[in-house]
Amino acid sequence: MEKKEFTISIFTENLPGLLQRVVGNFTKRHINIISLTTSQSSVSDIHRFTIVVNIEEEKIEKLVTALERSVDVLKAFYYHPNEIVYQEIALFKVPAYKFNESNQVENMIRKHNAHILTLDPDFVIIEKTGHEPEIDALLVDLKKIGVYEFVRSGRVAVTKHMEPLNNYLESIQKIEIN
Repeated sequence: MEKKEFTISIFTENLPGLLQRVVGNFTKRHINIISLTTSQSSVSDIHRFTIVVNIEEEKIEKLVTALERSVDVLKAFYYHPNEIVYQEIALFKVPAYKFNESNQVENMIRKHNAHILTLDPDFVIIEKTGHEPEIDALLVDLKKIGVYEFVRSGRVAVTKHMEPLNNYLESIQKIEIN
C-alpha cells in the first residue's frame, strides 16, 4: 500500500498526561508524527490535537479507531489534504545590519509574502504563514544572509466539510448544557 499524508483531529478533555497517552498510540504502532499542534476547540473545556502523519490509509483507519477507544478521547477524525484548509506559521530572526546593506532582504520578504514583526538594533523578526514548502523556500533564501533563530508551528487545520464535525460538536455542547 502507498503512504499518504493525513491530518488527524482528536477532540479530548484537557487533562494532565493526555498528550503522552495520545502520542503513545503512535509510538506503539511505529508511526512517525510529522507535526503536532494542540489548542482549545470551539467548545469550552474541549481541546483539539491536530496531528500530521504519512501512512497507509488502512493504518490510519485502525489508528483513529484505537484513539477513540482511549478513555479520555472524545472523538477522532482523519482527513486527506484536499478535505481541509491548513497553514503553519514560522518566525525567523535575522541580522538587522543586513537590511542596511541592500534591498535584498526587503525584496526577499516581499517575494515570499512574509511580514516584519519586530525591528531591533541587532535583529529583525520575520513572520511567514503558509504551507510547508513556502516556509521552507523562505528559510533557504534567508540562510543566504544568515538566520540567528528559526521556529515553526505545527499544522493548524479546519475541515472543508462541516457536517460530521458540526454534528459532533453540537452533541458535545448539548451534553454540557444538560
